[in-house]
Amino acid sequence: MVLAASLVAAASLIPLGFVVVMTITTGWDAAIALIFRQRTLELLGNTLALAVITVPLCIVLGVGGAWLVERTSLKGNKAWAVLLAAPLAIPAFVNSYAWVSAVPNLQGIFSGVLIATLSYYPLVYIPIAATLSRMDPAIEQSAASLGLGAWRVFFRVVTPQLRIATSGGALLVALHLLAEYGAFAMIRFDTFTTAIMEQYRSTFSGAAGNMLASVLVAVCLVLLVAEARLRGDARYARIGSGVQATPARLALGRWQAPAQLGLLALAVVAVGVPLWMTIAWASQGGGAIWETRELAGALGSSLWLGVLGAVVTTVVAFPLAFLAVRFPGWLSRTLELSNYVTSSMPGIVLALAFVTVALRAIPGVYQTTGLLVAAYVLLFLPRALVNLRAGLAQAPKELEEAAQALGKPPLLAFSRVTLRLVAPAAAGGAALVFLAVVNELTATLLLSPLGTKTLATEFWSLSSEIDYVGAAPYALLMIALSAPMTYLLFQQSKKAAGQ
Repeated sequence: MVLAASLVAAASLIPLGFVVVMTITTGWDAAIALIFRQRTLELLGNTLALAVITVPLCIVLGVGGAWLVERTSLKGNKAWAVLLAAPLAIPAFVNSYAWVSAVPNLQGIFSGVLIATLSYYPLVYIPIAATLSRMDPAIEQSAASLGLGAWRVFFRVVTPQLRIATSGGALLVALHLLAEYGAFAMIRFDTFTTAIMEQYRSTFSGAAGNMLASVLVAVCLVLLVAEARLRGDARYARIGSGVQATPARLALGRWQAPAQLGLLALAVVAVGVPLWMTIAWASQGGGAIWETRELAGALGSSLWLGVLGAVVTTVVAFPLAFLAVRFPGWLSRTLELSNYVTSSMPGIVLALAFVTVALRAIPGVYQTTGLLVAAYVLLFLPRALVNLRAGLAQAPKELEEAAQALGKPPLLAFSRVTLRLVAPAAAGGAALVFLAVVNELTATLLLSPLGTKTLATEFWSLSSEIDYVGAAPYALLMIALSAPMTYLLFQQSKKAAGQ
């Protein structure tokens, strides 16, 4: 297990090593000149401005929506709970495609903020809703009994307990902003990722593109450190046994109608517009656009790569999860951390690293399915790892020991007892990896074998050619494949909350 986990950790350091080696190879003087040139500072300004505006908006929408659903007398709260998470099933570049269709002159930073906010606020909403639903209301009741009003209770008691979920969700939003390519390229808003892709296409592995990648990685690492500092070491666990009280819901009264209208407006712009515009384009093409070999081939490739990536990632994640649960310590924590750092990097940086290493060290693996799946593994390993770790933690080691005491060999006892208990968690992690692989764009564009076309790459190819009618079926199929996985993610969060 240690050997397998160490090999995975070593492979996960390839992207970071690529950035360091490319920086050294470029030379100190040349690197400084490229990093501090006007173009880099412009991209950094665009990226930081995007994050500074979008992340707070996602926090406001995520926290506000979760509070309305979980802690107020909002009518239809169960339906709103699912609908607020639904935008996660629509890839950001599909969202951008729909909004460009509706507003053709959409471009610039505020357009980027619009697309990013509508696409990523569920990353804050889902953990906040789960935290609110499992929060012990006794503390709030005590504060209220001491004379604090509803709003003072919320800001002084509830908000501090949401810090971990809020900081984690904000980090996910920020990392998605750094990694996103298609959504911003479609509205002609330049970020590091779009600029790196342009450099790659014009001068493969050029020094300018490599230095942009190094700055992007540095920003990612700064975000990870900042989130860890903001999260802190505080714990908000409930002490004691017994059944948790049901939190009292705040009566909305005359605010019921404004709350319903606000959520309806959010649902229309985040879900209604993308679905309506995509269906509208598809209806213009009629049945013929659904009967092409390219569509069937792209669907088959996406399903095959999604299943293969999900299975391989789950298997690779198992040794890391096993060590983290059964043998916690500095070694297991170090191995696990290395994968989190790599998965936080944008897919384009990892893809550039794999392309460079493959061409220089193992030319035969370039543009093979194996190399593409390896990239998926490093990008999405934490999605499987977190689920496996939770599943293993709920599979007592004592059950294995009891099976061995009854005469079963250790390996057989492990497979018949522990693996069966972990199977549901493994399936959940694999489903989340499948969702990520189906919607992945940048790494697939750079690493996929010749002739391999997925729903995401074919959609991007057609939409880039302004063939919005031809791109519509690919968008709808991606949404159809993503919707069940998004619902599963939402249900898992509620299950973790004890509901």
